[in-house]
Amino acid sequence: AARRVMAGSRTKKSGSKRQFVAMGAFENELGVQQPVGFWDPLGLSKDGDAAVFKRRRISEIKHGRISMLAAMGYITPTFAGKFPGYLSPSAGLKFADVPNGLAAISKVPVFGWIQIVVYALYVEASSLNFGYFDEANSKLVPGDYGWKPPLLATSVPELRKKRLNAELANGRLAMMAIIGMFFQDG
Repeated sequence: AARRVMAGSRTKKSGSKRQFVAMGAFENELGVQQPVGFWDPLGLSKDGDAAVFKRRRISEIKHGRISMLAAMGYITPTFAGKFPGYLSPSAGLKFADVPNGLAAISKVPVFGWIQIVVYALYVEASSLNFGYFDEANSKLVPGDYGWKPPLLATSVPELRKKRLNAELANGRLAMMAIIGMFFQDG
């Protein structure tokens, strides 16, 4: 049976009002799938803080998307080959010279890493609409980062929920897969 936990109590840090919900209130949230149902082995949601749960769900979707891209990026060069030409003409480094997996980290030139970091910061800032984290996260809907991919985005609520549930499941699998690939690389 669900019980109420600190409904509308004040936090010590900011004095702002936080919303706490009934224990067991997350069983109908996005990502709760059969046969496991709502699974929280570490008890991270036992305090019932809805804002913290929402932030974690937003992070889970984002990390799942990154992991799906990482897993594909990890295996694609093996099957599809690498780009022809030079990764860094000034260093004489060809794409074919860069190994797959974690070994590639040491081969990418410093300016390449600077480009990667700047682009990652831009993507992160644009997903928050160039706002501050707390302000922007409070306005975000899990899974909606302002970009509507063709054939995936929909305005039909049930279809959107079904697709986000599938994306969460695939993202969770991809997070485990990329960690397994890293581990296998040594």
